[in-house]
Amino acid sequence: MVPTENSELVQSVVESYLLDGPRRYNRREVAERSGTSTELTQRLWTALGFPAVREDDAVDYTDADIAAVHNFRTLNVLSASSARHQAATARTLGQGMARLAEWQVDLVLAEITERIAGADPTADPGETARAATEAAIDTLEKLNAYAWRRHLAAALARSLDEGTTAGDSVRELAVGFADMVGYTRLTRHLHPDELSMLLEAFESTTTTAITENGGWVIKNVGDEVMFAAENPADAARIALAIQESTMMVGGTPDLRVAVAYGPVLQRFGDLYGSVVNIAARLTGVARPGSVMIDDTAAAALDGDPEFDIRNLRSVRVRGFNRLRPHVLRRGHR
Repeated sequence: MVPTENSELVQSVVESYLLDGPRRYNRREVAERSGTSTELTQRLWTALGFPAVREDDAVDYTDADIAAVHNFRTLNVLSASSARHQAATARTLGQGMARLAEWQVDLVLAEITERIAGADPTADPGETARAATEAAIDTLEKLNAYAWRRHLAAALARSLDEGTTAGDSVRELAVGFADMVGYTRLTRHLHPDELSMLLEAFESTTTTAITENGGWVIKNVGDEVMFAAENPADAARIALAIQESTMMVGGTPDLRVAVAYGPVLQRFGDLYGSVVNIAARLTGVARPGSVMIDDTAAAALDGDPEFDIRNLRSVRVRGFNRLRPHVLRRGHR
């Protein structure tokens, strides 16, 4: 934690450095300078997840806010779209950035503290705090930009290979889920530090298995990870690798893993549709330590010596009267 005597200095630096200057404009002035309306600026502001003051004349905005509205409007696809789509875009962007920022707060403060502690003790405290804060934030900003560019390049490559267009798109994908067995019971008995270690082990092993086998993580939600792959074979390798890697990590609960294949709606980085629901339902009926796949994935993998598939009786689950699961194992080659 930043020492008390430096906290006010750091706060003042953060305010001007991160916001790119002091708050000097009200909502009307932002609208005038960005060439738009106060209604649009307020809608974008709240969609991004920022609390908006009710009064249009309240001074709460900076030059960076004006530039952001201008940049938003220069994206042709967004400027020509409906207000609903604009708000959805801003909301998704804001939610992603908010989660990233909440996670990075402790990292930033720890880095600032380390830099202040290692600075020349005879130097001016204000300059030390400013230099430490700006250096920590600048380095992290560069890392964020690097990671975003690499992920964007990978996502663009996948979309271009599929021939998808801008906006919501329907793609043929294999979708999978993996969740921990008995997670709710575990959380009642684990110390927060132990829970943190458990989640770290789960996310680390599943992410490695997913990325090393050609897939990508859609999202992590507590005890569950959702992933996707271009084809059933890659998804099958991911599912099996997740189970195998988890078994090698001591203290990690058993997992249920399932995969379904078919057309899915891709919207703002998430996936929707019947295929997603089937994968989720199969995860719920899978036995601990097993991998389940649906009919379509089983048909696509049939005859591949890399995999062994055992058909099971149809089951009735929420939303599906007859859902036929198949157990997936590694083949004997």
